[in-house]
Amino acid sequence: MMRSEAGSAVVEFALVLPLVLVLLFGIVEVAVIARSEIQLIHATREGAREAAASPDTARAASAVRSALGGLASDARISVSRPAAVGQKATVRVSVPYRVATPIFGGFTVTLASSSSMRVER
Repeated sequence: MMRSEAGSAVVEFALVLPLVLVLLFGIVEVAVIARSEIQLIHATREGAREAAASPDTARAASAVRSALGGLASDARISVSRPAAVGQKATVRVSVPYRVATPIFGGFTVTLASSSSMRVER
């Protein structure tokens, strides 16, 4: 009886391996997207902090690009800053993120974030 079941483990492994790999690639891709989203949230906060402290909106956009690092090349940044002290300065950023794993078709996800802080001066 053992002789006829000798190859069954190899066949079962060959059937399960693709499913395990797809699951593993999916988990890694979700983790990379989550890391990029956290980096984007951090960048919008940095931009909002700069917009609240400085009347120059270009400095806020520069702070966002600096915090985004490699994601900055395709980023769309919007900075709105009223002149009145105490009003909200808002920074909105969206970044297209292309899923790297070819198993999932290489589609693009748009990551977006917005942060507001009160104008200080």
